[in-house]
Amino acid sequence: MANIASQRKRNARSLREHDENRRLTSAVKTYFKRLEEAVASGDPEAADVALRELSSRTDRAVRRGALHPNTGARKKARAARLRASI
Repeated sequence: MANIASQRKRNARSLREHDENRRLTSAVKTYFKRLEEAVASGDPEAADVALRELSSRTDRAVRRGALHPNTGARKKARAARLRASI
């Protein structure tokens, strides 16, 4: 446990940032699963909506620093390939 006030503040900030990063990356995974379900059901409109939402969530996570830009691009490319498979 930290005894120095600035380190206590840094630890608290680190926890807050960790929680925010987990929230953003978890949302990306959730929307990818929704896209997979839409593709599996064979519904092109639902797949388009899911792909748009996934792209938006991925871009947001990259902008906030929760995902590396290359990781975001890779996830979006994988999602586009999945959508094109219908």
